[in-house]
Amino acid sequence: MRFSCLFRFCFRLGLPTAAILVLSALPQAFAVDAPKIVQKDGRYALMVEGRPYLILGGQIHNSSAWPNELPQVWQSMAALHANTMEAPVYWEQMEPQPGHFDFTNVDQLVDGARAHDLHLILLWFGTWKNGNMHYVPAWVKADSKRFPRVIRPDGEPIDVLSPLSRNTLEADKAAFASLMRHLKQIDSEKHTVLMIQVENESGNIGSVRDNSVDANREFAGPVPADLLAAAHKQPGTWRQVFGGEADEIFQTYHQAKYINEVAAAGKAEFAIPLYINVWVNYPPPLAPQLQQDMPGIDYPSGGAWQKNVGLWRTLAPSIDVIGPDLYSDDSGFYNSVLDTYRRPDNPLWIPETGRDDSYGKFLFHALGDGAIGFSPFGVDKDGWNILGDQPFKSHSYNFALIGPMSREIAELEFEGKLKTAVEEPGQTAQELDLGGWQATVAYGFPQADGRRAPGTKDAHGVALVAQLGPDEFLVTGIDASINFHLPGKLPWAHSEIISAEQGVYENGVWKPLRLWNGDENDRGLCFYEKPEVVRVRLGRF
Repeated sequence: MRFSCLFRFCFRLGLPTAAILVLSALPQAFAVDAPKIVQKDGRYALMVEGRPYLILGGQIHNSSAWPNELPQVWQSMAALHANTMEAPVYWEQMEPQPGHFDFTNVDQLVDGARAHDLHLILLWFGTWKNGNMHYVPAWVKADSKRFPRVIRPDGEPIDVLSPLSRNTLEADKAAFASLMRHLKQIDSEKHTVLMIQVENESGNIGSVRDNSVDANREFAGPVPADLLAAAHKQPGTWRQVFGGEADEIFQTYHQAKYINEVAAAGKAEFAIPLYINVWVNYPPPLAPQLQQDMPGIDYPSGGAWQKNVGLWRTLAPSIDVIGPDLYSDDSGFYNSVLDTYRRPDNPLWIPETGRDDSYGKFLFHALGDGAIGFSPFGVDKDGWNILGDQPFKSHSYNFALIGPMSREIAELEFEGKLKTAVEEPGQTAQELDLGGWQATVAYGFPQADGRRAPGTKDAHGVALVAQLGPDEFLVTGIDASINFHLPGKLPWAHSEIISAEQGVYENGVWKPLRLWNGDENDRGLCFYEKPEVVRVRLGRF
């Protein structure tokens, strides 16, 4: 109802002016807040509808965000038990002619996500996709004079657009701003779209930096003051200040500034969280075909890989999150990357990871580190997969287990009340410190004669324990048993289980199903193949 009509209607009812003003503000008062990233006591949460939200995501294949592919995509999301889908938006499709925008694909993604009770994260495939320019429109590809390419040291151009080009930046900015403006028009009330990824694994594959005449001229000059401040360096030329790393830092600086400007233009239209994803650097033992730390070969030069994430946080303030893409199931490396990107100035978010079963347990590593979300790649059945055609079920099982209580888990994470245990090869048990209580987590099926669990063959056991009160915990796991005990005491010494209530969360309310006792408790709370959750209350005597 227009305000003037509302005023006349209320006036005829005899309502005072103050009441009319209150009524006129009701739509705004009850509007759903836009998604946002918040921080408290060093921990982060993605707030959706005013509550912490845990992304249990699935990223579809690069060429699956087309209307003819979406029927199988929705089926795949249901099979995964995901609550959020990551899907690309293709610059080449969205702007087939300069200034003429086609949002058909975007609209079908948003409408389909709503119809299937999913949230959505859109991936802007613009100037960069995996260190190349493959998703830019044909009119950009065809005009290398207006939209110059990166030049190698030998003078040869490569299929990467130069971040020094103002023409390219303005074209990307205009397209991205149009996308965000359209999303505001169609999604500012429902907020189906939670976040936007700006570009994809940006940087150069094929050259450390642009070696064009203009780039070389700038490279020979002084380092900009904002970079000096960010890197804590004294003035000088690029080579004087950064030595052998100068070429890569040059690319990093221009790339970060470029993407920050694209992001700022988008946020001016629709202020929801924006992030970048990163092709990380893998050490040679995990990628023997690569040479260690070779920018432009081992990883896209200029990206926010492990060594450069701090510079990116400073140079690109319009980016809310920097998330690593992880495709190694080596636990030491995986956890080292989580440690690198879990920073006081950066929420932990895994936008891409391997989909096969060896990656399943890393969800629990991420939860224990306070991640706002976790998303395997290539989870739809499009008939082609760079990861192969091997079946996978671990992520689906995990999401089915965590999904019904994902809001509660996100809140407990944000309050610092959640801990996880993850089995590693050769490790059969682990201790969790819960303050006034301890929990011994043993992996593998308990032995019939009471001996300790032997561990699982492929080290996939996990446990999650969240504190609901001083003596009350929410507990679940996979192929693990959990014994609570007092610090320095054995289980059952001066302590006992008052109740162990199996149940589920339904719309935020705990619904009891049965009590565990006897064989289900005598060797700890045991979790095997079924997705079960127990609320346990402990006592001292």
